[in-house]
Amino acid sequence: MNSSARSRRLAISGFTLIELLVVISIIAILASLAFPAVNGAIDSARKAQAKNSAVQIATAVTAYETEYGKLPGGNGTTTVGSALVNILTGQDIANNPRKIVFLEAQEWKKGKGGTNAAGFCDPWNSAVPYSIALDSDYDNTISVSTNGVATGSTTLRKKVGVWNVTSNARFQVRSWD
Repeated sequence: MNSSARSRRLAISGFTLIELLVVISIIAILASLAFPAVNGAIDSARKAQAKNSAVQIATAVTAYETEYGKLPGGNGTTTVGSALVNILTGQDIANNPRKIVFLEAQEWKKGKGGTNAAGFCDPWNSAVPYSIALDSDYDNTISVSTNGVATGSTTLRKKVGVWNVTSNARFQVRSWD
């Protein structure tokens, strides 16, 4: 085989620089189109986690009330602060003498939520714990937030309502929805 035929075959079997650049640019465009979809999925997962946490807190308070015949905390309990978390996790033996764990609470992590010094917080904000409304006068009504902040409220026929405090409507979760 002569050298000119061999060199022609080598030149045909490789990619040119322009072909490589075109392929890389196509991959970059497709990746940039996928990022918003990934962010939307992450936000949906965080919202599902926050909703699950709100429902778990409401269920834990109801289970405490069933076990001890009274709601945890006092009439002034408006947030799921560290005192209420300690009662529901069995760490406060003065208010939970049987040390029953009504609420499994993990350390706060971004994107997952959990407990910290402020109390039980949602996945987006570690400084503001969930809000809670308790039917402390046992008339089967509570006043709860309709928009995640204190400006809007409504009355529900429930014993417990838990919601997160946020002005971003996309991140609002409530235990009664």
